[in-house]
Amino acid sequence: MVVVKGFEVTEGVLAHGLPYTAFGAGRPLVFLRWFTPDHANPRGWMRSSEVKTMAPLARNHRVYAVNRAPGMAAGTSMADIAKDHAEALWAEFGVPVDVLGISSGGSVALQLAADHPSVVRRLVIASSGYRLEESARASQLKYATAAAAGKRALHHMATQGIESPVKARLVGALAWLADPLVRPKNPADTLAFVRAEDAFDLTGRLADITAPTLVIGGERDEFYDQSTFRYTADGIPGAHLTIYPDTTHLGAIKHARFAPEVDEFLSATE
Repeated sequence: MVVVKGFEVTEGVLAHGLPYTAFGAGRPLVFLRWFTPDHANPRGWMRSSEVKTMAPLARNHRVYAVNRAPGMAAGTSMADIAKDHAEALWAEFGVPVDVLGISSGGSVALQLAADHPSVVRRLVIASSGYRLEESARASQLKYATAAAAGKRALHHMATQGIESPVKARLVGALAWLADPLVRPKNPADTLAFVRAEDAFDLTGRLADITAPTLVIGGERDEFYDQSTFRYTADGIPGAHLTIYPDTTHLGAIKHARFAPEVDEFLSATE
């Protein structure tokens, strides 16, 4: 156990080898992590950043930050990943739990809720949607294939959605320099998950999600168009949608309204 940002952080491994950290107090909230270079618990500044981002929710919930399992086989599908999560969460908690999926974790969360509705009590999807946009799919695949080939890769994702050519070149150069600091330790895991998310598409399946659902997105999300957020919410029976004005992909989860709205939604009794 370590103390990070004032929280006692414990870590462990769920069934099927899913690594997690836990912090805060209250009803369990399973946070399915965004895209990460490794299928592992974050360390150093990455752990501090994660705890800081989730801290407003950890004041009222016991946050379980769960990642995909290491050693992911080539050809693994999102349905396979969701099945492992469903079995692991049921083994750990034995009751339906609240699930928050952010970015790539939202893809996992949506598949989980559609395929295994008995596991999810309430569902929050943030900066994510029923499928990847073509531009996001392309940038993720370029990143993963470059990393698997042992090449610098971070710039492929860091420049996603930047309209200014000058800014894109600057950000790309900085990402190219920073790449060795965050390079995947097992790029085969990264590539396997990216290919699973490439094929992820819940068109025609959203109505299978029965858990009360809140979809949150940013108006200026670099990876998802507003229409994707709306389609996702419209397809899930009774889902609520919030789009924050003038807000980016990461900005949505750091928005001042994010934690209070998630707290309010998860505490509802109906």
